[in-house]
Amino acid sequence: MDTPKIVFDKVGFAYTPPKGRTVRALDNVSLDVAKDEFVSIVGPSGCGKSTLLYLVGGFLTLAEGSIRVDGKPTGSPGPERGIVFQHFALFPWKTVRQNVLYGLEHQGIDASKRQALAQQFIDLVKLTGFEDAFPSQLSGGMKQRVAIARTLVTDPGVLLMDEPFGALDAQTRAILQEELLAIWGRSRKTVLFVTHDVHEAVLLSDRVVVMTARPGRVKAIIKVDLPRPRTVEVTKSAKFIERCDEIWQLVREEAQNAEQAART
Repeated sequence: MDTPKIVFDKVGFAYTPPKGRTVRALDNVSLDVAKDEFVSIVGPSGCGKSTLLYLVGGFLTLAEGSIRVDGKPTGSPGPERGIVFQHFALFPWKTVRQNVLYGLEHQGIDASKRQALAQQFIDLVKLTGFEDAFPSQLSGGMKQRVAIARTLVTDPGVLLMDEPFGALDAQTRAILQEELLAIWGRSRKTVLFVTHDVHEAVLLSDRVVVMTARPGRVKAIIKVDLPRPRTVEVTKSAKFIERCDEIWQLVREEAQNAEQAART
């Protein structure tokens, strides 16, 4: 493999609330992610999946181990690392166009180019005609399209996605999965994608990282050796179903471990 895009080296993290005991979320996590690779992270609730993503994005301060992107230690959030959250995180007082423009406004790009770029990505996520709508006027799926456009318009090298389709109905989720794959096929970002949905992870990914119960460690890394594009025929194949079953059994083991730990 060429020089990795992202390197996690013995990463650990603990939350210390104002009251109560310290909770260790991650322990000794090491992982390399290649340039342009799509990697999903799955595991039981509370295993540190989102924490790992927020550490890469610079939203949490790393205390143990190191994380490097393009060979450089990560620090505070930066435009080279774009993030899409589950609950959209749009500005409710801004229109679709204004939300998409927001990420460009601090990059020194002249106004006419900003407008052209914003329109390009609004078109890309199929929101043409909704440029002047406010988030309150949009469905959940449309809001997530805006969030994806706002992130992609700044051209980050790394795309971090924290259960971006988790709050959507099944039909909308399936449509956005398909569109995300199409966008990724054209723009080829390095993607770290957190999900609880094993089928979604296999559908989207080159590799799937399975985390243990808290504190989260890497239990297994499964290569998804299935052809792209991931058509309906591919998802009905025996190999696709085998991969889903293999990963689900690993996640199930860790969910059971988490339940046992909670009872003791």
